[in-house]
Amino acid sequence: QDRVPAVEPEDLEHLFVERVNAGDVEGLVVLYEPDAVMAFPPENVAIGSEAIRQVFSDFVASGVQLTLGDQQPALRVGDLALGSTRLADGGVTAEVARRQPDGTWRWVIDQWNVLGQ
Repeated sequence: QDRVPAVEPEDLEHLFVERVNAGDVEGLVVLYEPDAVMAFPPENVAIGSEAIRQVFSDFVASGVQLTLGDQQPALRVGDLALGSTRLADGGVTAEVARRQPDGTWRWVIDQWNVLGQ
């Protein structure tokens, strides 16, 4: 399936919300590098595509629908970018993205709620 890639690190959040709301598990997985690490909920850590796929399979199956939060501009250095979003429920995310060889961006570290709420 043809999916729009993230051409800027800030694109990842928008693509994430769109794909969750569309129930596109595989589209969510490709937003992450194959060996990425994701904490969701904060006490559970998923490492690698298979573990992340399972988290998203369960998450999407719950029928959740997301809205975009208040995303901050990414802080960049070289091929790395730190992103953060304040969610509607008051939570705050933190993500590290890396520029890929083709110029697109994928997450390598994703902390869904740094506040632990």
